Amino acid sequence: MRILLIGKNGQIGWELQRELAELGELTATGKEDLDLCDADRIRQTVRAIRPDLIVNAAAYTAVDQAEKEPDLAMALNGTAPGILAEEAKKTGSALIHYSTDYVFDGQKTSGAYQEEDAPNPLSVYGKTKLAGEQAIIREGIPHLILRTSGVYGARGKNFMLTILKLAKAGKELRIVNDQISSPTWCRTIAQATGRIISSLVDPPERQLSENMIPVSGIYHLSCRGETSWYGFAKAILNDSKETQNANIVSIPTSEYPTPARRPARSVLSSTKIARVLGIEMPLWDEALQQCLENNSSC
Repeated sequence: MRILLIGKNGQIGWELQRELAELGELTATGKEDLDLCDADRIRQTVRAIRPDLIVNAAAYTAVDQAEKEPDLAMALNGTAPGILAEEAKKTGSALIHYSTDYVFDGQKTSGAYQEEDAPNPLSVYGKTKLAGEQAIIREGIPHLILRTSGVYGARGKNFMLTILKLAKAGKELRIVNDQISSPTWCRTIAQATGRIISSLVDPPERQLSENMIPVSGIYHLSCRGETSWYGFAKAILNDSKETQNANIVSIPTSEYPTPARRPARSVLSSTKIARVLGIEMPLWDEALQQCLENNSSC
């Protein structure tokens, strides 16, 4: 099975390289290899490799900066996935693509968001990610759109690393307590993706089984449970010996205005992916503890 991974240097992409290398002949690209703003280059790459599976882990993820760069955010999050889907249709490839809880407005009054709930993004970032989802679905190809939330890990730029850095520097941490989601370790996303692909592969031929077609669609892939950014920060500090005595203050969103509006509550239900694909995600605090224990940089 030929696999094309796009976004190899991102948080999820970095972890995916190890998982996907065991499943087939892997070609992994980063910004230096493939400019996702260049439609012709995207088409050339897919046609040259003719992959059985495209895994798109690339995205514009600077939520606040996207408000100032909407065209660039749309090019990477909305247009590029559509071009990948068009080429996948021509080459007979399947596509796995990652999306976000920020496609929702956070106004659901009870329970977690289900895949069939109507999206209503509040930010440029959320709107461009939703555009990418819609572009893929329009092509009618075998696809999995995996929505996740609060992605963090031991490399790159993310909330966990920022909290640890500021705490070790003795900074007071003022963290919002009224935005609720499910923080998700990037390694759990990569491992779940690997298990999904393995379950859809025909072992003798190492090719994607026809079973992938009926399971095409959107799935929520985030850790179970929920917490606020303040609760997440508290857990990070409590699990890290160097920062247990850090000064952390709980504040409402109104005291921390940002260019992009965030959903107040964007918890994603993982019941569908468990039922259909057999993927049981860990609780968010258990995954965090594993991340901190497994990465010396934490």
